Amino acid sequence: MDSGIGQFIPLILIFVIFYFFLIRPQQKKVKEHKAMVENLKRGDKVVTSGGIVGTVERIIDNDKVEVQIAENINVEVVRATGIQGLINTAEPKK
Repeated sequence: MDSGIGQFIPLILIFVIFYFFLIRPQQKKVKEHKAMVENLKRGDKVVTSGGIVGTVERIIDNDKVEVQIAENINVEVVRATGIQGLINTAEPKK
């Protein structure tokens, strides 16, 4: 009976290693991204998931953001999946 349990110990150790080095950090990163996206406001400089840098102009229906990518050129981006990162926080335009 001991040999049966002993065979599973390496498998359990591998799972524990995967949890602490892969699964847990990924969950933390997802949580930080969600908090960043929820706190977006007008004037924040962002990078879209396509690599385009722009400035948040307005929040649309809590699930989309209008981002200005050039003068007089605004695009709507899905908030949860379209915004990759925050470059810096600027003062809101008056």
